[in-house]
Amino acid sequence: MAQKPQGPTAEQLAASTPGEFWDSLYRERADDGAPWGTRVNPVLEEVAGGLPPGTALDLGCGTGGDTLWLATRGWQVTAVDISPTAVDRLTDAARAQGHDELVSAECHDLARTFPEGEFDLVSAQYFHTPYDLPRGAVLRIAAESLRPDGRLLVVDHGSLAPWSWNQDRDTHFPTPDEVHADIGLPIAGWAVERTSVQDRRATGPGGQTATVTDHVLLVRRATG
Repeated sequence: MAQKPQGPTAEQLAASTPGEFWDSLYRERADDGAPWGTRVNPVLEEVAGGLPPGTALDLGCGTGGDTLWLATRGWQVTAVDISPTAVDRLTDAARAQGHDELVSAECHDLARTFPEGEFDLVSAQYFHTPYDLPRGAVLRIAAESLRPDGRLLVVDHGSLAPWSWNQDRDTHFPTPDEVHADIGLPIAGWAVERTSVQDRRATGPGGQTATVTDHVLLVRRATG
């Protein structure tokens, strides 16, 4: 019988800072050789595939599947993660693939600091954490860093997967409209281009497959 995934306990979370927790997780993944986070997320591929290359910000970049995919298509990417291990691995991978001039990987606790720059695309793929995070405020800062006609793409979990840490069937997954409300953007100057709830077949870190639900929000900054 397969074991249920074991998420971090309250004691484990209290014993670590967010940076320590995520860095430990990425070190473990590096040690066991699991290709976690090395593939582009499908909604980003769909959305960005139709856009001209520009400057992009990848929030919670992990080991860089999305960042490297964008760089191969000519995007100049600022990639941000709280884990130094993840940032170092991405920097090495970008150099190995010849994208070091297109990728700048930075270590930030986004509850405290935010990268400088203006962007044509901000991508927040499964930007979740078991720690308290003012997520709506962070995403609003991210949206405000967009150039005119730039887009904020937020893709969230909308269901539990067999490999999810959280297996509470009563978990509420905020809808795209709720995420948009939490960001708190004014009506003037912003256009919601997409709010969708969609299923896809996903592969977990151990190779398991399951149908999962994504909640998608795509917002564009007006040109005027």
